[in-house]
Amino acid sequence: MSNALTTTKQSDQELIAVLQSSLYPGANIGSVQMVLNYCVAAGLDPMQKPVHIVPIWDAKAKQMRDVVMPGIGLYRTQAARSGNYAGVSDAEYGADVTEKLGGVEITYPTWCRVAVKRLLPNGQVAEFSATERWKENYAVKGGQEKSIAPNAMWQKRPYAQLAKCAEAQALRKAFPEFGSAATADEMEGKEINMGAAEVVAPAADRKPAELPPYNADDFAKNLDLWRAAITSGKAKPEQLVTRSSTKYTLTDDQIAAIYDLAKPAHVDGDGVIDADFVKSFEGAEQ
Repeated sequence: MSNALTTTKQSDQELIAVLQSSLYPGANIGSVQMVLNYCVAAGLDPMQKPVHIVPIWDAKAKQMRDVVMPGIGLYRTQAARSGNYAGVSDAEYGADVTEKLGGVEITYPTWCRVAVKRLLPNGQVAEFSATERWKENYAVKGGQEKSIAPNAMWQKRPYAQLAKCAEAQALRKAFPEFGSAATADEMEGKEINMGAAEVVAPAADRKPAELPPYNADDFAKNLDLWRAAITSGKAKPEQLVTRSSTKYTLTDDQIAAIYDLAKPAHVDGDGVIDADFVKSFEGAEQ
């Protein structure tokens, strides 16, 4: 990271001026300062533009508010630096639809699917796919008029914008250890509901609570349940990894063990899988 972030206050002011004139043209000083604070807290280089300034309508204050949010480029960079990133698929799209939204006629794809590949410790490459719907993601003009028309970017790039939302979701599924914050593309045009006096810290300042490790004994007990669920078609390894990662920190060996369950194995009876299967994610003793 640049030494300019840790030198004098004057140096910070000069850096803000550079960011204002290059990467964030038109942004006010306070918003650029938020970017700088975010990058300092997260150990990021602001000149790489890892985050974006997103104007969002504050319903309580009845005004637009600048919020700093990660860009999809940050998730891509984190995945690449992990050493386990194995690429991303081309975007697949659903059928086109043409309709008027807020008086604007637009043609858009109903959905988009993207798969991110992750290299596992056992040498296997796992795919984590995400499907996102255009109507659930597009950014509205919004504002005080509450217009439901797509904003300028989503009118110009209805396919590319949706693909970035799907890729961001797939990246979070493949690399849950990098956080769950929505990207700027996903939040643009959305509404927040907080009073003018409330202060929301940048995402980098809100340190997520560390998840406990998955107890080895509990993990071992659940493997048979998960194997039965995979064998019966009720679950896939990537689903198990994603769901378990919301409650525990999995080791590389544990992730590999879950994917190994997809290999042919003998299961002694089906048992009552559904109830026990759900309990396995709640940390209940089996």
